[in-house]
Amino acid sequence: MIRELTADCVHCGFCLPTCPTFVLWSEEMDSPRGRIHLMDARLDGTVELNRTVATHFDRCLGCMACVSSCPSGVRYDRLIESARAAVEEEYRRPLGDRVLRGALFQLLPHPRRLRAALRLAPVGRAVPLPRRLRPLADVAPRWRGRGDVAPVTPAQGAPRGRVGLLTGCVQSAVFPDVNAATARVLAADGLEVVAPGQGCCGALSVHAGRLEEGRALARALVAAFEDVDLVVVNSSGCGSHLKELGWLLEDERSAAFAAKVRDAGELLGALTPRAPRHPVATSIALQDPCHLRHAQRLPLSYLPVLGRIPALEVVEPAEQDLCCGSAGIYNVVQPDAARELGDRKAAHVLATGASAYASANPGCLVQVSHALHRAGRPLPSLHPIELVDASIRNLGAARLLTRARR
Repeated sequence: MIRELTADCVHCGFCLPTCPTFVLWSEEMDSPRGRIHLMDARLDGTVELNRTVATHFDRCLGCMACVSSCPSGVRYDRLIESARAAVEEEYRRPLGDRVLRGALFQLLPHPRRLRAALRLAPVGRAVPLPRRLRPLADVAPRWRGRGDVAPVTPAQGAPRGRVGLLTGCVQSAVFPDVNAATARVLAADGLEVVAPGQGCCGALSVHAGRLEEGRALARALVAAFEDVDLVVVNSSGCGSHLKELGWLLEDERSAAFAAKVRDAGELLGALTPRAPRHPVATSIALQDPCHLRHAQRLPLSYLPVLGRIPALEVVEPAEQDLCCGSAGIYNVVQPDAARELGDRKAAHVLATGASAYASANPGCLVQVSHALHRAGRPLPSLHPIELVDASIRNLGAARLLTRARR
């Protein structure tokens, strides 16, 4: 299958100006078509999967901007995940890399461990750390998310349906308030929301080449959502992963589950609102996460949803197609490139003159918030669903922004 997928690439170069690493370095092997050349050469046996080749695969953010820009329909998403799986299986990383990646996957998919580690992050920032571990402390958010989701949130008024809410691993540890806001909004618009006990969906593992680990987590998640009409996801990276489960797991049950997955903005945009919206008089710089814009092909899916909020002004930062540098574990394992991209994105956000920043992915919120801090202008950072929740609850802009994370 992989050979068939690489053959779709005609090496036209349309992907080059949309690829963040090619934009940064102008290096052919750090572009999608260059990496596809390496994949073909490995399959032909003309190159070995050595440190140099693995580095070029590692430098890919997996943002899928190339998928949006490709006129030939190349499934680069499946190619890079397969290439990274080959790296993890065939290439022995240096000890420091193995320790760092092992630590990440002992933390990130486990919300309780992650919460405990975040409480120690201020200490990590204050003491000397090994070079490879420094990014772990640097990217740790400086806020503490609060909020919880009940196992069942009843619909207000006559129920329009029953949906399951993915609470996520990083999302539930760092942004539990976003999950709580999502449940309130969906219930206010007439949906019964169930949040069963669940673990990590496996997106982080799959994107890092740990395919079997990711598959096991995904299968457990599928089993947790049985009796629902749809599965709602408020984290774009998780959503794009779950919509591909039919390919990843290759069974009918997973394909049926994938067909029920909806991004929260996607669902709300298609739903006639039931709860009244009250004014939120502020301006928001709305950054489109890559896994909404490119992987799910849902550019600016929250725009019509936010457009229903009176007095809210939504502006777009420049270079929407270019990744902010978060990309799963990328800002920890490739910190220099991630920092450059994050600073670039923060500059575009600030150039809008907006009063706050919004993005529908936890990694983007953490990444750009840190970059705004480095720029000396820590804007309030929100998930778009929190704006909808504030509008329904009539909190007002001042109260919302005062309480927002920075």
